[in-house]
Amino acid sequence: MVARTRFDADPCPVARTVNAIGDWWSLLIVRDAFDGSRRFGEFQRSLGIAKNILAARLRALEEAGVLRGEPAPDGGSHREYLLTDKGRALFPVIVALRQWGEEQCFTPGEDHSRLLDRRTGRPLRPLRIQAADGRTVEPEDTVVEKVREKEAGKRG
Repeated sequence: MVARTRFDADPCPVARTVNAIGDWWSLLIVRDAFDGSRRFGEFQRSLGIAKNILAARLRALEEAGVLRGEPAPDGGSHREYLLTDKGRALFPVIVALRQWGEEQCFTPGEDHSRLLDRRTGRPLRPLRIQAADGRTVEPEDTVVEKVREKEAGKRG
């Protein structure tokens, strides 16, 4: 088995994000956590993932601070896995992946799931990337800036 390349010290935020949640199992675990899964068995049944792989991914998501494992509230021997604030901050990422998939990965009329606003029962508006002034920004409207450590400290 080839060792996975790590990006712990990479200066690119995308590389560090992929490092934390970039494999498909991790993203699907996070998706299921947003959908209400909490227990190992719930994730395992939903995903059909091997138990050893699921255990490794849950451990990695805990280490990354995305999930928090804690004893079950009913006093049982199992653990429950809850999204942390860091994990909940992945919601726009999951919505973006879902919306891209709905648009790009299904033929017209093909069955698929969709995310609805619980209050209205309607699909969410497509995500847009916006500048600080509210205008829509396209890829060609952006540029990557390298932030130096001392500059980053001034902003925080």
